[in-house]
Amino acid sequence: MNYNRVILIGRLTADPELKSTASGKSVATFRLATNRVWTDQQGKKNEASEFHNIVLWGRPAEVVKQFCAKGSELMVEGRISTRTWEDQNGAKRYTFEIVGENIQLGSRPGGARKAAEGEAAAAAPSAEEEIKPEDLPF
Repeated sequence: MNYNRVILIGRLTADPELKSTASGKSVATFRLATNRVWTDQQGKKNEASEFHNIVLWGRPAEVVKQFCAKGSELMVEGRISTRTWEDQNGAKRYTFEIVGENIQLGSRPGGARKAAEGEAAAAAPSAEEEIKPEDLPF
């Protein structure tokens, strides 16, 4: 049995880019930064960052575009995929990306959320406001 599954929790390095295929299916691409911190044998604290190319299809792509921006925290669950192509010189090129299948939005600083049209951030609903099922992005 083979298994190709990855779970990443990190922050977007830039606003997600949303496009549509010829058939009308949404696809979002963005980079997610993850980091790790460790202490070496001398007791010095070290930190390293990794940058992951993420591809989302369909409704998750639309949700990420609507609710996430550079710096947003996001969990992506999916699979590792290798894409190949030939460059201008005929050399074979490879890239690795995570094809996301499930997402979970992270915390938002100050309860702010990004407006769909790129307008100024609006406050999240207060505890007294009723949240309607049709307002949920999933």
